[in-house]
Amino acid sequence: MIIERAVVRQLSFPLITPYKLSMGNLHLFDPIVLELLDKEGRSGWGECLIIPGYTEETVEGSWNTAIELGERLKKVAIGQAHSIIAGYGGRYPGMASTAYAALDMLCSETPFSVDKETRVPLLAPCQAHEAHAIRDEIDALLEAGFGTLKIKVGYKWQDDLDRMSIIQGCVAGRASLRLDANQGYSNEDGQSFASRLHPQGIELLEQPCASADWEANARVAAVSTVPVMLDESIYKVSDIDRAATIPNVGYVKLKLKKIGSAQQLSAALQRIRDLGMTPVLGDGVSIELGCWMEACVAAKGISNAGEMNGFLKTRTRLFENPLPFTDGAIHLPAGYWPRIDRSVLNAHTLRMRDIY
Repeated sequence: MIIERAVVRQLSFPLITPYKLSMGNLHLFDPIVLELLDKEGRSGWGECLIIPGYTEETVEGSWNTAIELGERLKKVAIGQAHSIIAGYGGRYPGMASTAYAALDMLCSETPFSVDKETRVPLLAPCQAHEAHAIRDEIDALLEAGFGTLKIKVGYKWQDDLDRMSIIQGCVAGRASLRLDANQGYSNEDGQSFASRLHPQGIELLEQPCASADWEANARVAAVSTVPVMLDESIYKVSDIDRAATIPNVGYVKLKLKKIGSAQQLSAALQRIRDLGMTPVLGDGVSIELGCWMEACVAAKGISNAGEMNGFLKTRTRLFENPLPFTDGAIHLPAGYWPRIDRSVLNAHTLRMRDIY
């Protein structure tokens, strides 16, 4: 099978409501998307949203890398393509994963096939900050079928503790809570927050300190009343191995856009389990394409709530046959395969490079 053509796009999907992060609010998702086509006209797709501050990758660097990859993959056999992509994994893991995903879609034995009806439960973000709004939001999310809620912290640690007390009172044991600091705390503030946190109903505290500051994250984990999960710190299997050496790091989160191909992702999830930790999977800032791919891997690779819920945050879906979602879960019917809505694709394209 030969790759005949590549198309690189940057898309823009406005969000229903702003997505709040400790590093700033997102009002749209603008991923770089790579389409690879074979000579029969079949397409494989991959996507990656670059958030400055979350990763060392940059938008422009990733855009140029996607174009370079497209040029190098054109007229290349699938088998050769994997070795070309591997050379980009160290510096541009997002774009390497994007290209791997496109190849995985084109392969006859694709990892994204669904041979039986599959349910993948998701968590939902709880973003309100005022007491009355928190109560209303939690009630609505529980009514919608979500059993795990995600709360962004990493702001002022005292305020975060006060808000958590309100949230725990409103949830009252009806859902599990994941706290995500998105690297927002200093070493001292992270320890102050984590050591005073009441553990009631809390599953984990995610990435309290900067991704490269392993020592700070370890110090927070040492005093935390709940297990810590590393996310932004994890890009390679060696990072997983390192995380396993830190006491009270009980979880590791992976995303397809960071770890490589779907096969590599599945192997990394198993590595986490083999080291005595619990894997979590999902990218909350992917559009429908990446969420579908991660849901297919999650169906066999995790046993807790997935975080691939970005498609629920956008005003518009990318698929003609939208990813089925009811009662807090993605429901993949047997044989489900997405169809890209070209009119939506064109309407949301910011820029494009066609390589043929």
